[in-house]
Amino acid sequence: MATALALPAITAASLAPAPSTYDEPYRPQFHFTLPQNWMGDPNGLVYRDGRYYLYSYGTWQGATSTDLVHWNDIPVTEPQRDPGSSAFFSGSAVVDKDNTSGFGTPGNPPMVAMYTSVEKGTDVEKQSIAYSTDQGKTWTKYAGNPVLDLHSVNFRDPKVFWYAPTHSWMMVIALSDQHKVSFYRSPDLKNWSHVSDFGPAGSTSGVWEMPDLYQLPVDGNTQNTKWVLSLSVGGTGVQYLVGQFDGTNFTPDEPATYTPPAGTPLDTFESGSYGTWTATGTAFGTAPAAGTLPNQQTVSGYPGTYLVNSFNGGDGSTGTLSSTTFTITKPHLNFLVGGGNHPYIPGAAPFGTLPAGQVFADFSGTTYGTGWTATGSFANSGPSTESLPNQLGPKALDTYAPDGDPGKGTITSPSFTVTSPFIDLQVAGGNHPWGQANPTAVNLVVGGKVVATTTGNNSPDLTFTNWDVTQYQGQQAQIQVVDDNDGSMGWGHLMVGDIIFADAAAKPWDTQTSVNLVVGGQVVRSATGANSESLDWASWDLQDLMGKQAQLQVVDHSTGGWGHILADAFSLSDDTALSANQRAHWVDYGADFYAANTWNNTPDGERIGVAWMSNWDYAGQVPTSPWKGAETFPRTLSLSTIGGKVRLVQQPVSGLAELRNGSAANLKDVTASNAATPLSVTGSTLELTAHLSAGTASKFGLNVRAGSGQNGESQYTQIGYDTKTGQVYVDRTHSGKVDFASSFAGVKSAPLPLDQGGVTLHILIDASSVEVFGDRGQVVLTDQIFPDPTSTGVSVFADSGTATLDSLQAWHLKSSWN
Repeated sequence: MATALALPAITAASLAPAPSTYDEPYRPQFHFTLPQNWMGDPNGLVYRDGRYYLYSYGTWQGATSTDLVHWNDIPVTEPQRDPGSSAFFSGSAVVDKDNTSGFGTPGNPPMVAMYTSVEKGTDVEKQSIAYSTDQGKTWTKYAGNPVLDLHSVNFRDPKVFWYAPTHSWMMVIALSDQHKVSFYRSPDLKNWSHVSDFGPAGSTSGVWEMPDLYQLPVDGNTQNTKWVLSLSVGGTGVQYLVGQFDGTNFTPDEPATYTPPAGTPLDTFESGSYGTWTATGTAFGTAPAAGTLPNQQTVSGYPGTYLVNSFNGGDGSTGTLSSTTFTITKPHLNFLVGGGNHPYIPGAAPFGTLPAGQVFADFSGTTYGTGWTATGSFANSGPSTESLPNQLGPKALDTYAPDGDPGKGTITSPSFTVTSPFIDLQVAGGNHPWGQANPTAVNLVVGGKVVATTTGNNSPDLTFTNWDVTQYQGQQAQIQVVDDNDGSMGWGHLMVGDIIFADAAAKPWDTQTSVNLVVGGQVVRSATGANSESLDWASWDLQDLMGKQAQLQVVDHSTGGWGHILADAFSLSDDTALSANQRAHWVDYGADFYAANTWNNTPDGERIGVAWMSNWDYAGQVPTSPWKGAETFPRTLSLSTIGGKVRLVQQPVSGLAELRNGSAANLKDVTASNAATPLSVTGSTLELTAHLSAGTASKFGLNVRAGSGQNGESQYTQIGYDTKTGQVYVDRTHSGKVDFASSFAGVKSAPLPLDQGGVTLHILIDASSVEVFGDRGQVVLTDQIFPDPTSTGVSVFADSGTATLDSLQAWHLKSSWN
């Protein structure tokens, strides 16, 4: 590390939140945040008596607004927890106008909330209700809870609404691990009967959560309506399906099956033989598999009878399956892939390869080792017997023992003299870096300061971190394992394997489960599975390899969990096959949009939605204090016919105009050529409406929140259009602070055809976010950003050619808090 960090004492007092002034660094100025603490899924969205209500997942902290722009926090008394309940999960709220529940009176109908309560010890998810008769301030649990219990740990997030045709309440709720939703009906919100299930459909790349179902007119025609079913897909985003709902069943408009583009087959394995393919090792057996192998979960998503399946002998077997050489004659290679998510890594070493050096600790004994000390939950503890991926010995240091994720403390090595140029160490577990609240970190301490640090990867896979300690050779040092995380945000523990004083940096190990394309002896394309037994389409663009000789290799070098690969239906084609995620329709294509929900009981039936503006990959690590998490700016939802298909369209609610500070700045006909051209617009809270024409550029668009930052490095968030892929994108790799989580920096994109050679973008820029609405709001991208407060510039850019900013309107936006 460039700068040594002081090693503070970790105390409860140091973690107490400070009072909020709403002007802290990165504090959103027109997106809703709580004064302090965690903000999660938007819950209990309901409109009553001129006020929109919003509550936070898990906390029942609430606020109201008359315009969806300015919010007032309200004191809320949450319902008393059942003695056997450990947590509240997400839910919804309604105004029981006819007092069907009997919780209120005809003159004061109750607000009723339905939520998921989690049984302590078993994690069984049950559905419970609570009611309020004082405008949502005090919530009383129903004495007959739970009102619905399937004895399942994956049954959550009820969305309740009134269905007028049957004069009854309807509920849609997630069967999360089955990628299904269930529909229930009730006359009184207390007694529920099951009416149907729907799914799987669309994207199944993560668990299904936070379902919502609502009806909208198509193209503004109230005589032609359709229903929208939205589903949060864990770790991916929020997908939606358009169709019909008859009070019992939801039927999507689009077919459930997908036909990939035609092509020239390389092999479909339907002969039941590998033919000219060659197998080494034991993983692939002597012939393709007829589906699922012994002790394997059910394999699905492949055509015909046979496929490549390396589960022969289980996950512990390894091997390679290689095709004969063929000529690349078409621009795309399409195939089905499934199994483990273990990518090919260039330059990786064979499993178990270690650099020359001295093993300082391998935690194979009954204690951590001579001179090691432990505090807090880890006092009197020792290594635990493990079987972690990439583990070398029988045991590891694991801060999950003995108190689970809530346990906190430190485990510290004795002092040693740094004698080697590198310290290589295996680390897994929680990704909560040092320097942020509640870390799970391994630190190198020299002279009382942390001079190097690493954290886990939110997985059980032990991976090597390499510290270059050349400058500290000859000095005294200690290695300190710190766990100050209770697991409330997930992965509140850390695992450490071998620690080596080494002559060189340890190379990553080759544990791939992948499909590779080899040209000239080099891997030039690679794909892996998604830790799923369901195969999905992958496609490689081979335009730069046309006419070359190539070979396919299906490789299984993994012996750990999900240590196998599935593949089938290799075909050269003129067109690209689309994966389920690419075929799915997404409410938002950005990195920070999850748990979307809409308000019940809105005036004139208007459908307004909002979502959690964060991502579980790094939600607990974002560099904000004293709050964590925000909600997207509320959006008005509608259905429009676009390209012959009915699609969801979104626009910021009209109340945004109230925040415009003065008249708009207007710019016209600004040309960019192979560079960025600064504009006479600056600000950290802006609303921009721009129309740009492509010209000859391969990429073009706007850079926002641009500047040099405190370290003099160029900062900008790029909002652009890629003419080759036909996609609008947000690139935040240079957006400011991006190193707090390995998964944060990156590019998110959405398909959007050019309109007569141009694109219209409506952009909302806040202190720590951008929301981009593409042409008519047919695609939206939402991303958090954490730039330096001095980075406020805006520029137009073009790559590999010219582009024109035809027009730009820009408004400075006032704070909704002041």
